Order: sequence, then C-alpha cells, then structure tokens
Amino acid sequence: MDSKFDFHDNVAENTVYIRQVATNTLPQELQEQLSDVDNLYAVHDAEGERLALVRDRKMAFMLARQNELMPVSVH
Repeated sequence: MDSKFDFHDNVAENTVYIRQVATNTLPQELQEQLSDVDNLYAVHDAEGERLALVRDRKMAFMLARQNELMPVSVH
C-alpha cells in the first residue's frame, strides 16, 4: 500500500464554513423578510460562495452534515 492519497484535495472538496452574519449586511429584500432577526448563520463553500442562510448555528451544522459536507466554524 504505497500509493499516495492527497487528503487536502478531498477535504477541501467537502468542507464548508459556517459563520455568523449580521442581517443588516444582507441585500435589502432579505432584510425586509427578516425584520425581527439580527443575525443568521451562513454556510459557505471553500471558494467563499454562500450556499445557505439559516437562523441558528446548530441548524447550519446539521444542514451541512445532512448533505455529506464537513462543517467548520469561522469567526
């Protein structure tokens, strides 16, 4: 078993990043729909593209895992 496996490529492919987002930084049409919410949690891919917005951190991690992704918290 001397073949190399590049863990970095495989990890980056399945890694998503979870971070808190202030609703006042979102587009106006989203802010209007979220008038009673100050913060959401965003799920981003390795290139930084936002994949989803959810109301709580636990839900963001659950969403990622349900889609066979590896969530990592970003501060």
